Amino acid sequence: MWGTVRKWFDRLFAEEETVVLLLLVVGTVLLLFFVGHVLVPVISSVVLAFMMQGVTARLARLGMPNWASISIAYLLFLSLFFGVLILLLPMVWQQLVNLIQELPVLLRKLQQALLVLPERSEYITETQIRSWMGMANNELAGLGQRAVSFSLAQLPNVLGLMINIVLIPILVFFFLKDKQQILGWLGEFLPHRRPLLTTIWLEMNDQVANYVRGKAVEIVIVGVVSYISFAIIDLDYAALLALSVGLSVVIPYIGAMVVTVPVLLVGYLQWGGGSEFITLFIVYSVIQGLDGNVLVPLLFSEAVNLHPVAIIVAVLVFGGLWGVWGVFFAIPLATLIKAVLSAWPKPHAELSQEEAS
Repeated sequence: MWGTVRKWFDRLFAEEETVVLLLLVVGTVLLLFFVGHVLVPVISSVVLAFMMQGVTARLARLGMPNWASISIAYLLFLSLFFGVLILLLPMVWQQLVNLIQELPVLLRKLQQALLVLPERSEYITETQIRSWMGMANNELAGLGQRAVSFSLAQLPNVLGLMINIVLIPILVFFFLKDKQQILGWLGEFLPHRRPLLTTIWLEMNDQVANYVRGKAVEIVIVGVVSYISFAIIDLDYAALLALSVGLSVVIPYIGAMVVTVPVLLVGYLQWGGGSEFITLFIVYSVIQGLDGNVLVPLLFSEAVNLHPVAIIVAVLVFGGLWGVWGVFFAIPLATLIKAVLSAWPKPHAELSQEEAS
């Protein structure tokens, strides 16, 4: 038995490139697991530079010099980066503060709406509803104290965030400017003959590039359209809810269902079940329908060929490991795993070829 296992192992890892690939995968996973939080600005900068690489490539195809295409792409990135920091985040933060301050009023409105349910359903009693609302009020009473404790505990993270805000634009510039030098330096540590790694790189470069850039465009379009729609119908916390709707597209299938609850709940507490709430429901349904049936096929169109079950499992696993970043990179990481498994040498295939010859 051990002889068979050893023979299989020797056949599987006979090529130097296979061993290097295994070491790369294991080393990357360990690096992200143990020091991933330290490398957040570097990883963020790599992703942002990767996204802007599409702009530089298109400008280069138009005949523009390399330095000019990089300069335009970097100026576009700076405009978007500081536009979000200066315009979007203060508005969202103010609406979040307003929401927290108005939570007691919203809870009272919710209690009044829920107290009607026992009259319509024999499975829900007034005692149950009052018990639920009592627990909610107790949680709300301790929210202020927890918020103060959380704020004091997050002071070091605020300092780190400020450092990252300075570091990320600098790193993005150098990743755009010195891309070839960095890739060349990394290539020196790999075998000179590397068809397996090249196959994986080409598949990953195409699929992940399409996915990341498409997902960024989808977030912007869905978020902007949601904000304009919510602002037109005068929905409270329009910017905060629109940002939530935009970011929800990062989590396939699950995100849209989760974000629907706060959107409709805020609308119901603001207007009740009248015509305004029905308008909100129709508008939100149209946005989700256009996103799923028009925008997603247009942006991705077979960019990532993964089964829905694989996508959901990837979101759960990587989200559990690395939080928000894990959720965002769940599909690229799943694509990487699929590419590695597809390109990995198959011992059974080699045996079949030997028997056929």
